[in-house]
Amino acid sequence: MKLRTFLTSAVAAAAALAFTAPAAIAQTAYKSEYRMSLVLGTAFPWGKGGELWANKVRERTQGRINIKLYPGVSLIQGDQTREFSALRQGVIDMAVGSTINWSPQVKQLNLFSLPFLFPDYAAVDAVTQGDVGKQIFTTLEKAGVVPLAWGENGYREISNSKLAIKSPADLKGLKIRVVGSPLFLDTFTALGANPTQMSWADAQPAFASGAVDGQENPIAVYQAAKLHTVAQKHITMWGYVNDPLVFVVNKDIWASWTPADREIVKQAAIDAGKEEIAIARKGMVEADKPLLKEIAANGVTVTQLSAAERDAFVKATRPVYEKWKGQIGADLVGSAEKAIAARKK
Repeated sequence: MKLRTFLTSAVAAAAALAFTAPAAIAQTAYKSEYRMSLVLGTAFPWGKGGELWANKVRERTQGRINIKLYPGVSLIQGDQTREFSALRQGVIDMAVGSTINWSPQVKQLNLFSLPFLFPDYAAVDAVTQGDVGKQIFTTLEKAGVVPLAWGENGYREISNSKLAIKSPADLKGLKIRVVGSPLFLDTFTALGANPTQMSWADAQPAFASGAVDGQENPIAVYQAAKLHTVAQKHITMWGYVNDPLVFVVNKDIWASWTPADREIVKQAAIDAGKEEIAIARKGMVEADKPLLKEIAANGVTVTQLSAAERDAFVKATRPVYEKWKGQIGADLVGSAEKAIAARKK
């Protein structure tokens, strides 16, 4: 009788173990901390998006997934162009990354850097939230990462220390800091400027010393970085490029989580992305654009181009657009152009 009872108990214990083993194994495989790479810290909308994602994941998983932020791309010594490769290799577990920074490794991401493709925010949303956005995510998956949601760094406007830029001729000879993208080099060369590739960490001292004349970045970045204090006294609203961000996870890290936790992380990214986009656009989507008033109050000349003035920049960069359309993929660019033309304004 005792033997039968023992055997029955042993079988029940084995069955219980078999039932719980996968979850237990998955749980023990979790890291105590996951490393999230960011170019900018939490004073900027970009970094705030990473913080929102990390906090939502920690809360919704009851601390099973604990994420630490590494702003300034500090996991790769500040070299933002290496971020995507490091993410694939597992040096980085998660990231909120820029389509610009990752475009050297994934050529289709250059779509977002085509000069003057996106006339307004509705155009950006039509592309990222539609079929083209899904195609881009499929491409990223094939490239070795798991994309979950879109964010936004914003429209990149141009500032400098010399003059109010109103025409392509005003850019002639100006030394402009740009990110490490061949498309950006082509665009500014076409406009007669002297584009200089430089990390963000190196750029700010260069502005202060006068070694570099200007830069292009979203208004939220300009303001948070206090660029008016480093001689950037003229800013032109030309909206030539929008810089969407992508919330991604390393493939092996993704595979190590339970399906339930994957769904939590994905939904947290989607929610954080929506909030981050709203933060990035704040002050610019309102009719009176209060962010521009804040900047002007710092003694900065804010130039808003007329349609005709902007069109001169569009025409000057059109050869670059056509050249890169073929390199990115004419079909993909064509799909984006159609989505933009059909958007609800």
